[in-house]
Amino acid sequence: MIGRLRGAVAEVGEEEALIDVMGVGYVVRCGSRTLQRLPALGEEALLHIESQWSESAGLRLYGFGTREDRKAFVLLQAIQGVGPKAAMAVLDVLSPAELASAVAREDKAAVGRASGVGPKLALRIVTELKDKPITDGPVLMTAPSTPSAPAKPAPTGDAVAALMGLGVAEVNARRVVEAAASKLGEEATVQALIKAGLQELGR
Repeated sequence: MIGRLRGAVAEVGEEEALIDVMGVGYVVRCGSRTLQRLPALGEEALLHIESQWSESAGLRLYGFGTREDRKAFVLLQAIQGVGPKAAMAVLDVLSPAELASAVAREDKAAVGRASGVGPKLALRIVTELKDKPITDGPVLMTAPSTPSAPAKPAPTGDAVAALMGLGVAEVNARRVVEAAASKLGEEATVQALIKAGLQELGR
């Protein structure tokens, strides 16, 4: 079974990425958090892979940016009622460290924010992961921070929305805008981010 892939990012979709390894393209299913952190098209990516086989679907590869993400994915799927889709959904809203903290606090509401995870399943996840080592580091018993005042909308969000309005898929819009923001700095305007994003997309 495949445990890791290192290759060029050939394509990025809404739920998967195509990784070119020495001319062979591997379709890897990824959560939105992992897809957003992939490098630009053509650049090298390293994904930790969980391989699964079924008679109906054949071989499927699930990709993660870190070993802890992959470990949490495996632990989640060991719980009755949690399939790959639900496990991915949980890791889209909670990093492994945040999941460990939610489990330690018995915060089923935090887990229940994941798409397709109802209150009963969230309670089961919190209960069954109680004594499982989700992360390698210490568990921080901190609740999610709640800002006292509404935050000012970030120009990156407006730029992503504008690109989506032009027909760009959300995951691709976020990827190019984040790349542009890192190059242009915090003072970059919405217009500058949109322009840089379109250039990255070749439009």
